Amino acid sequence: MGNGGRWRRRWVCALAAVLLGSVLPAQANGLTERGQALVEFNCARCHAVGKTDKSSHPDAPAFRTLSKRYPITDLEEALAEGISTGHPDMPEWVASPDQIEAIIAYINSLQQP
Repeated sequence: MGNGGRWRRRWVCALAAVLLGSVLPAQANGLTERGQALVEFNCARCHAVGKTDKSSHPDAPAFRTLSKRYPITDLEEALAEGISTGHPDMPEWVASPDQIEAIIAYINSLQQP
């Protein structure tokens, strides 16, 4: 995918995040539920975002095991600045403070001891 395709995908992801952020409060009342809806919409294409599913992308860690790699609170800054990785499959996405709070709450609810 060329640079134009990458920018178009990032633009679509950003627009979707804005639209999703305005729709989610009506559909998911709790913080954890909003976080679940956000990660299902933005991340589930590659990552396992539930308690038992498997990541479809070989380099995408399951969200339920993230605390084994690093403190979950460290994700707050990455989400605020836009998570960017070395592989082109992951779109850059910048979350709002409300979205970050919901995503962190959901990811924390999944963590395995």
